[in-house]
Amino acid sequence: MTPFAYARASHLDETIAAGAEWDTAFLAGGTELLNWLRLGIAGPARVIDITRLEGLDRIERLPDGGLRIGALARLNDAAQHEDVARDYPVLSQAILKAASAQLRNLATVGGNPLQKTRCAYFRAEEKLPCNRREPGSGCSALHGLNDRHAIFGWIEECVATQPSDPAVALAALDANFVTAHRDGGRRIPATEFHILSRERPQDHTILRQGELITAIELPAPAPRSAYLKVRERESYGYATVSAAAALEMEGATIRRARIALGSVAYRPWRLDAAEARLAGVDIGDREALRRAIEMSFTDARPLSHNAYKIPLAKNAALRVIEIAGRTTP
Repeated sequence: MTPFAYARASHLDETIAAGAEWDTAFLAGGTELLNWLRLGIAGPARVIDITRLEGLDRIERLPDGGLRIGALARLNDAAQHEDVARDYPVLSQAILKAASAQLRNLATVGGNPLQKTRCAYFRAEEKLPCNRREPGSGCSALHGLNDRHAIFGWIEECVATQPSDPAVALAALDANFVTAHRDGGRRIPATEFHILSRERPQDHTILRQGELITAIELPAPAPRSAYLKVRERESYGYATVSAAAALEMEGATIRRARIALGSVAYRPWRLDAAEARLAGVDIGDREALRRAIEMSFTDARPLSHNAYKIPLAKNAALRVIEIAGRTTP
């Protein structure tokens, strides 16, 4: 572990100014940062503890009927909050499946989507070719052990996937990350937060140096929504494939669908073509649902060991749509 300076933040403005000027990492729950430091994935010159910044753990209604979740809200607190559980079940379910109860008591809503890939080559304690660890060194997984890797959107520089469960739900909800930065904050759509870049494959998100997530904003309630996680161990494990759906219904007819898959790309993968095709489909017409889902898999590209993910992802999408459609608002 590389030595670093430690400071505890007391004011947001001072924190943002310091974060932009130093090689700085922000510490919230720390459940992921400590792993980065131990493995040498990150070696910041300074760590700023933001856990006592006032107001960043609040969950409150927005004037337009949406919901604002402070970035420092603990995962369990957010999942069990009345407004989240009632109006955004897809997010509550995703959070509760994200980690063990002990970790959820410490980890934060703003920190969880910042997780880095679980690719074994990226997290190896010994030095292996990995463009995310050392740009230009290659991607060991491209022709190696890639059974848990991407089937959508991958590039030869990186075939990894993003492991966050809440991020998939946030993408399906059309949520926005609200940030603060010395040069001005932003509202970043959840669907654009994670990136694949040939030019800078070491970047995991579009956040700038010193840019801090302060909140996540959700649009109008989506009570007919659900999250499905397929994993090897039900008690605790990262998703092999996951799916999130948020539906707007008129009787048994789907009027609007938002569907995102997880662990199939380095960002939550929206099924845009399927969403367009699902408008007007009866929730009980399974064959029509299947045909709509197929429309979003024409660009799927399996690697040498993960072709099984394609039928698995299709079935997960089908099941989560049906579950969401049966949810009582």
